[in-house]
Amino acid sequence: MPKKFFRRYLPDANKIKELKVLEFLGDKLHSPNLWHLNRRSVSRAFAIGLWAMFTPPLPVQQIIAALFAVHFNANLPVAVALVWITNPLTWGPMYYFAYKVGALSMGQAAFTFDEFSELFSIDKALELGAPFLVGCLILMHLGSVLGYLGIQCIWRRSVRHQLELRRYRHKELDTALLTRETYRSYAKFLRHKRHDGALR
Repeated sequence: MPKKFFRRYLPDANKIKELKVLEFLGDKLHSPNLWHLNRRSVSRAFAIGLWAMFTPPLPVQQIIAALFAVHFNANLPVAVALVWITNPLTWGPMYYFAYKVGALSMGQAAFTFDEFSELFSIDKALELGAPFLVGCLILMHLGSVLGYLGIQCIWRRSVRHQLELRRYRHKELDTALLTRETYRSYAKFLRHKRHDGALR
């Protein structure tokens, strides 16, 4: 499931290679390690992308994500695509959340969202001072860790699920099988078969 999911929604590899901000990587963009879809490369890419998401805005985020993806052999399209979550439409809410987290962690009073919106602009972001920077640092590291562990967990569960389905695929429904297997694992198989239209 994870590979199918990412192949469906990832941006085209050629579009990533044609991004002007990544031209400085040259031949490194053609390294096969940057395009593999496996548990290690994708979990690393999530860690990198979610970390870079709260660094200075585009196109710097893309450059940071790409550099770390090359260094850690992470999936480049995933890492770069994740930083696109931050864009002119989402900057306000995301950076206000970072500012709020920083203010709370420092025990300082915080602006309301409306007050923050009037003061905030990308050019003036650093003028918000320590609460904003501390909040960004907290969310960078928290998002990175949760993204990495989350993908590791989801990927492993998906693999176990597929192995369970494979065990049942060519077996006949009989009493011995039903008593030997757990209800939960067999229920997964039945749901899968109904979804495929094999059981009516």
